[in-house]
Amino acid sequence: MLTGSELLAKFKEVEGLSESEQCRACGYVTTKRNGEPRLNYTAYYKALLEAKGMKMGGGNVAGIGKGGRKLSYTATVQGNGNLLIGKAYTALLDLKPGDEYKIKLGKKQIRLLPSEESE
Repeated sequence: MLTGSELLAKFKEVEGLSESEQCRACGYVTTKRNGEPRLNYTAYYKALLEAKGMKMGGGNVAGIGKGGRKLSYTATVQGNGNLLIGKAYTALLDLKPGDEYKIKLGKKQIRLLPSEESE
């Protein structure tokens, strides 16, 4: 595979070609079991974005999970009226199944306070 600067230089050379020709010219081709070539578009685009300084994927948030999306610190009320917090947030707060919390409602805010039994 090409290094980042080599990939960008090659991309500029083949810029007028079709996407499949660009992918092939930059070397993102493998051979299937039956001998036919397979273009690796995902690897090609990922390498191209990283060469341009945009990192794909990412580490996990605070050591939780396997990566993926970053926490947005927003929640949306679902169609059935439920408000889902999510496992990543409960893990950050070290909340366990069975923990009880009192719900305090404020003006456009919800606060969860540990109940006396779970302190």
